[in-house]
Amino acid sequence: MLIGEMAQRSGVSARMLRHYESLGLLRPTGRSHAGYREYTGEDIRRIFHIESLRSLGLSLRDVGRALEDPAFTPSGLVEDLIRRTRERIARETELLTRLQRIVTAEPAGWPDVLQVVALLHALGSDRPEDRQRAALATDTAPVQALVEAALNESDPNVAGALRWALAQSGDAGPELLADGLRSPLAEVRQRAVRTLAEIPSETATALLHEALGSTDVAVRRHAALTLGPRGVAETVPILIDMVVHEVNDVDAADALGVLSADPTLAETIAAGLVGCLSPGDASVRRRVTQALADIPGDTATRALTELSRDDDRGVALTAAYILGMR
Repeated sequence: MLIGEMAQRSGVSARMLRHYESLGLLRPTGRSHAGYREYTGEDIRRIFHIESLRSLGLSLRDVGRALEDPAFTPSGLVEDLIRRTRERIARETELLTRLQRIVTAEPAGWPDVLQVVALLHALGSDRPEDRQRAALATDTAPVQALVEAALNESDPNVAGALRWALAQSGDAGPELLADGLRSPLAEVRQRAVRTLAEIPSETATALLHEALGSTDVAVRRHAALTLGPRGVAETVPILIDMVVHEVNDVDAADALGVLSADPTLAETIAAGLVGCLSPGDASVRRRVTQALADIPGDTATRALTELSRDDDRGVALTAAYILGMR
């Protein structure tokens, strides 16, 4: 068959067939009496091999090696193709994300687009000061970009700026942060709950309520520290546990003091703290004694009276001082 029929059967243009021939990838089996190229069924099979290898992303040079070199092994080349493909997908995914953020920011014109692009670039900077400045530009920074930055930020100053920025974003920020609470990465979950703690909205508060049941103890504790002062009774067991285990125990004791404004809850808190007194651990008794200072009611008073006679001098003196102030 001549080149036109070859092109029709193979789906490869005549121009590309000539290009393959010039590179030595394809050699027509013969020539007609008039000097025209003639191709056979074997040539068609070779074309299909060439096109199949090109569809994998191989260069024409690599295609030639694969077809001609008997010692050629595909494994190394395929692994390299996998690596390059992943890099290309990552670049394109990053571009898609950036475009989506620009659309979310609803730019009115090209100056707005350029401003958003500059902010996104700054949020991804290696310099903490650049990221912090971008976080504080709340008028134009897309909320989705701020959330993603907050969930991945390790610098405490930048993280604080991002949390402040998201506190100004209304309910858009909390809705996006909900995914962060379910992240498989502990540090992301904890950044999400810390960010939600600073957002004064009903959506954020509802998500913090859900976080009280998290399997991540750090997430539960941070949610309890936020919701306890807001009068959420479900935080009591978590806050008591924090006092006992010396995890933000002063803040936890303060939150319990706020909750104890409810007389019924005050007795529950006092009973819970007393139940954690350990005869063999003076440090626990000392923290429980200090936590009982702001808890009113008979249960707390009786416990402090008993603790004022404790074998540990520090515990006894602390309890006696608190009793004198009641």
